[in-house]
Amino acid sequence: MLDHATLRNRLTPTPLDDAEGSGRQRADRAVAALKAARPDAAFDDKTVAFLSGVFAGSHYLFGLVERNPERLFETLETSPEARFDAVLARVADEATAAASQRELMTALRIAKADVAFLVALADLGEVWSVDEVTLRLTDAADALVGHAVRFLLARAMEARKFFPPDHTRPEEGSGFIVLGMGKYGAHELNYSSDIDLIIFYDREIAPLAPGVEVQPFFVRLVRDLVTILQERTADGYVFRTDLRLRPDPGSTQAAISTDAAFRYYESLGQNWERAAMIKARPVAGDIAAGDAFLKSLAPYIWRKYLDYNAISDIHAMKRQIHAAKGHEKIAVAGHNLKLGRGGIREIEFFVQSQQLIAGGRQPPLRTRRTITGLKLLTDYEWITPEVRDDLSDAYRTLRRMEHRLQMVADQQTHSLPTQPAELERFARFAGYADVARFERDMRSTMMMVQEHYAALFEKTPQLTAPQAGGGNLVFAGDVEDPATLTTLAAMGFKNPSGVIGMVKGWHYGRYPAMRSARAREILTEFTPALLEAFGKTGDPDLALSTFDKFLGEVPTALQLFSMLRANPTFLQLLAQIMGSAPRLARILSRRRRIMEALLDPDGFGEAPTPEEVRDHIRRDILAAETYDDRLDRARVVGQERMFLAGVELLSGRIDPREAGETYSLIAESVIEALLDVVQERYGNGMPAPVVLAMGKLGGRETTASSDVDLIVVYDVPQEKMQAAPQHYARLTQRLISALSAPTPEGELYAVDMRLRPSGKAGPVAVRLDGFLSYQKNEAWTWEHLALTRARPIAGPDELRDRLSGMIRDVLTLPRDRAKTAADVLEMRALIEKEKGTRDIWQIKTFNGGLIDVEFIAQFLQVAHADRLPDILDQNTEAALRKLVAAGVLDPEDGGRLIHAAELYNEVSQILRLCTEGAFNPAAAPCDLIEVLLHVTGEPDIARLEGRLRDTYAEVAALFPKLVC
Repeated sequence: MLDHATLRNRLTPTPLDDAEGSGRQRADRAVAALKAARPDAAFDDKTVAFLSGVFAGSHYLFGLVERNPERLFETLETSPEARFDAVLARVADEATAAASQRELMTALRIAKADVAFLVALADLGEVWSVDEVTLRLTDAADALVGHAVRFLLARAMEARKFFPPDHTRPEEGSGFIVLGMGKYGAHELNYSSDIDLIIFYDREIAPLAPGVEVQPFFVRLVRDLVTILQERTADGYVFRTDLRLRPDPGSTQAAISTDAAFRYYESLGQNWERAAMIKARPVAGDIAAGDAFLKSLAPYIWRKYLDYNAISDIHAMKRQIHAAKGHEKIAVAGHNLKLGRGGIREIEFFVQSQQLIAGGRQPPLRTRRTITGLKLLTDYEWITPEVRDDLSDAYRTLRRMEHRLQMVADQQTHSLPTQPAELERFARFAGYADVARFERDMRSTMMMVQEHYAALFEKTPQLTAPQAGGGNLVFAGDVEDPATLTTLAAMGFKNPSGVIGMVKGWHYGRYPAMRSARAREILTEFTPALLEAFGKTGDPDLALSTFDKFLGEVPTALQLFSMLRANPTFLQLLAQIMGSAPRLARILSRRRRIMEALLDPDGFGEAPTPEEVRDHIRRDILAAETYDDRLDRARVVGQERMFLAGVELLSGRIDPREAGETYSLIAESVIEALLDVVQERYGNGMPAPVVLAMGKLGGRETTASSDVDLIVVYDVPQEKMQAAPQHYARLTQRLISALSAPTPEGELYAVDMRLRPSGKAGPVAVRLDGFLSYQKNEAWTWEHLALTRARPIAGPDELRDRLSGMIRDVLTLPRDRAKTAADVLEMRALIEKEKGTRDIWQIKTFNGGLIDVEFIAQFLQVAHADRLPDILDQNTEAALRKLVAAGVLDPEDGGRLIHAAELYNEVSQILRLCTEGAFNPAAAPCDLIEVLLHVTGEPDIARLEGRLRDTYAEVAALFPKLVC
């Protein structure tokens, strides 16, 4: 006889007359098929109504019966408990007798379908409570997973790769540990749940044959296990299997040794992993080894002290609501019963967070089950009985509805339907007479959960993003939080999944800098601020990717994170560097001390005077005791100063002209100090030479990546003349090495000596009178043009003054203007032939570019200095202004040239600071374009390109007019 008494019919399904009538038609077809299969079966009205509601609401359950009508009769003809036991007994026999993996897979899938159908009817008919349903589903999973593991180990035993102590139960003593996690571990499995597993092996006890490699053996075993459970065949599947809760799943094998696991959890384990381990349970394989493993891990999971700091991390794991009491209504349609506001996950975390805090001192709180946890928290006076009852009832209600959602199509879904007709159909399937009552019940349940959850976490940091309207920013756990994806997209990230993966990688300690537990704790707290800062850049994904590369190259991040958390201004500055200056970001990652200088509170105080900069650099270098240490200190202080100057330029604290002066001041200060260092060690009693700066350094127009053009000039008494050339040649080579050779602290400057008399063919150091003689009698026109920018920067003051006077004497000599102009035109033609370009961003060599402006200024100075010596100036813009003031240059032409020099300097300073190699605006970071536009005052890159072209054309037209 059919056991109709088991159908309680309280909140049982009823069919809905939908527009197409598909649900009722399916129900009628199923009942007709059942009567045809068993003509003698007596179906009373109550049973027919119940089954009609089931099949109308679930095409999955309808399919199970349509494929095998006997499944229904076998289910209804006995008690559900007896039917459950019979299915598990049958599959145990079939698994033992299975001759192949395919036979085993068939047996497991049929058993899973039988259990799924039985549990569905017992649940929908409210024969079993929610607690009983989840327990039965879990017991079935244990049995089916256990049969699969036993089969695989037995097969390995037959292949003589594995020799267990008990051949009838090869899993015992195997060292193969299968931990069930989440709801599976807690005996609370969902109706259509994935099963979360972490699989370990204990290499010390694994009875493998000699020569069998341990890790490959168990990894292959796991892969076969997943295939058995997850692969879809004509008979369906057993369980979708998720292994992502294992330590650092992105970089570890599917099976991990217990030794490696202990090392990970002790050094890199995160609070969300501690929370996950609360529910961990050995479900298959070597149960005894699994229990021993969890016992050994207990000190990591259950800390002795009250771990209030863990609340922030647990809260971050699934901060699915903005937990503020009385805010925002809960819409039922489309709501996620698991992850949404007032959902199942909030109840679970309500329990787990308090277990983590108190479980170390109160072992009875260490339960896996949520309802039991609520009871124990009440017993130990952590929560009131009213909260326990509210949340227990809500948990059961939400789980019941979650199961019904998953019964519809056997999908791992948690979201209620969004369309009104679908929502009404589901409400009927869930046992409600109308959708209005269903919505009222769901809303009141979830609002009550939200209130209790908010009360628990109301004093913890709000891990949300104000910029994105308070949206979620959750990076803990094993899956991507959908709300976090939405928040990141709203913040401007084009690849939110990539951002989540990146941040998770930091928390997994994949970089050495992130292996400090304290660094990860600070990161959790200020991640929202970090992402908001990067979200404000022009290309957040690129900026964050650059920061990720930076983290991968620095040895430690604790100080960095601490300072960034305490100094939002520095955080914005760092984001700006990462977003707009790839070159600076690379320097920053390679030079940790530069970061320390950047974070120095005095680094951006009131600008020091040039004298203070010189004194600071000199003191810092000379404070080191050994020669090598002084070379290192020169690199450290020089790099720091140059980097800070670059950041000041990038942030707008100084303009490009001031940046050129600052870079030049740093260079000449370092050169001056290092000349003293070299002279002290290698001077041998000979007088120090003078270092003459040429080119951009002479004109105080140095950029962030400029070489330094130098000439070394010396003067000695007649009695030391014979030894002087060799001595000063060696001294100069040592000075060049002191400036340019790489040391453990990196490199400093590339040195160019080609402007010395006779160029590459001449000696690297030249005697003062020889220098004067060469310049008066042998120098080419281009060398006299270069001499307009010569400036002594190091060496004895008296010799500097004499050299400056000689240079002035040379530049004020009368000249043949026509010949000089012809030489300049010839030089310009040669440069165009050898280095001409069509790339308008090659500011220096483009026709009408920087070289042309410099040539015009230099030509006019040497052509007129004999009668107007005051027009001489090493700086191009200053010289042009003097030429206008002296009447040499027409004010209109002079204005154009000065504006051109300013524009070229602005663009050059930014590009040399931020980029390496050719500049392509189409591929450049958006923030770099913004900086470039800000500095030049243009609204967009097209306007800037147009202005450059116009300026090039103006200068090119002026060149033959003025150089004549």
